[in-house]
Amino acid sequence: MKIFKKIALMTAALALGTVIGTTISHADSVKSELKTPDTLTIGLEGTYAPFSYRKDGKLQGFEVELGKAVAKKMGLKAKFVPTKWDSLIAGLGAKKFDVVMNNIAQTPEREKKYLFSDPYISSHFVMIVKENSSLKTLKSIKGHKFAAGVGTNNATLVKKYGGITVDDSDFASGLDMIKQGRVEGMINSREAWYVYAKKHSTKGLKMIDVSSEAKPVKIAAMFNKNSSALQKQYNQALQELQKDGTLQKLSQKYFGADITK
Repeated sequence: MKIFKKIALMTAALALGTVIGTTISHADSVKSELKTPDTLTIGLEGTYAPFSYRKDGKLQGFEVELGKAVAKKMGLKAKFVPTKWDSLIAGLGAKKFDVVMNNIAQTPEREKKYLFSDPYISSHFVMIVKENSSLKTLKSIKGHKFAAGVGTNNATLVKKYGGITVDDSDFASGLDMIKQGRVEGMINSREAWYVYAKKHSTKGLKMIDVSSEAKPVKIAAMFNKNSSALQKQYNQALQELQKDGTLQKLSQKYFGADITK
């Protein structure tokens, strides 16, 4: 009997060692993928409310709070690196940050080069034009100039329907371009329009729902292809935030609705 007990204890010890070894190995893998030890470095624009923006000089927004919450669940500090949109993805490739959280849509083209987290919200497209514009559908924009950030889903959609893209730097500048007559409209997210309209005048502009022509897109965090351990731990943290209701609360706070499904 003593021999059997010894064997049982040895087996249990070996099993425990395997579990601990796996956990440590996984933790070491995550650390090796981080730009800075014990820190999750997050790339974002910081000029795109309600996702990330500045108020009284302080960075805030849905993805700012979500980034902090995810990092805390992972046992890391969150560090944000505000970067212009056209340099965000390139910055990720150059390892200037560990992850990009910037209303990024998970597309087949991007999946070829990058890893994505589980989606955390769905974003709906809208078309913004002048009040007296004759443009009413995406099919009607063929041959017309539309403001769009380089490499964005908005730009892809404009091109898909035959529109001509004109580069803009952020949401507000795109609206200014419409008002000034430099472009005839822009395609962007419904959520960004609602938040902007709460605090700024949209006189002379109108928003058109184009959800019947363009399906909502799934928004997720984006990682380099060699950051699989980081992606896995990020997803675990995100799942916990979904279960405890944090993600839904942040959605209600910044969008006025639960758009996490």
